[in-house]
Amino acid sequence: MLASVLPIIQIILSVLLVGAILLQQSDAGLGGAFGGATGSNPFRTKRGAEKTMFIATIIIGALFLAATLLSSYLQLH
Repeated sequence: MLASVLPIIQIILSVLLVGAILLQQSDAGLGGAFGGATGSNPFRTKRGAEKTMFIATIIIGALFLAATLLSSYLQLH
């Protein structure tokens, strides 16, 4: 039963994870990737909705990892 539901859970978690990553605010453009950030502090404090989205992204990522490891374990046994 769990083996048939687990792929659906993984699909839902992957869509949520992609959505959470894309919704996060990013101040770094292409110039920031090469060290040309214009005065933006990468170590600033996250507050409010930004902090909530950051924590939710970590939780969804951890759940996706757990579901993937469980799926792999169930396929081996």
